[in-house]
Amino acid sequence: MSTLTVFNVANASVTHEFEKVFREHSSFVYHTAYSVTGRPEDAEDVVQTIFLRLLRRGFPPGFAANPKAYLYRAAINVSLDAVRLRRRDRQIAEQQLATAQDAARPADSLEFESDERRRLLDAMAQLNPRMVEVLVLHYGHDRSDAEIARLLGKSRGVIAVTLYRARARLRKLLQTRLGEN
Repeated sequence: MSTLTVFNVANASVTHEFEKVFREHSSFVYHTAYSVTGRPEDAEDVVQTIFLRLLRRGFPPGFAANPKAYLYRAAINVSLDAVRLRRRDRQIAEQQLATAQDAARPADSLEFESDERRRLLDAMAQLNPRMVEVLVLHYGHDRSDAEIARLLGKSRGVIAVTLYRARARLRKLLQTRLGEN
């Protein structure tokens, strides 16, 4: 058997496994990303980014043991990066607007989002990714503390405390942001 034949057989096996993982988990990753970003196009970008990274780099060690947990964490992290980037871009645009002499405001690229939703997403972007994971699983995926604990490999008590602290921190961040406006 030639080297090329061995490569093609191995590559076909990896491709089949990748397709299986994509079919089983892409909608879950999309829903998670949408819960964090609030925008379908950002959620689609997150799904694409995660699965392209997997395709290029291969499955990390331990992936097969719990692919859903790995993909969930990846979706949270990539989604938070997208929200932070959007917020940074918005801040840069606002700074440029403030320094410009032109009084006309450019059209807001996020006009379909309510101010409340935007404040919530901005506040979530300031949370620890573990807190966001628990919040999204609880509110976005309607999972119980016990289900979240099983998925993330933590105790139910740790999840309950994380959820409590995440809510408190989010409440504080939202109140602070309301005070600024």
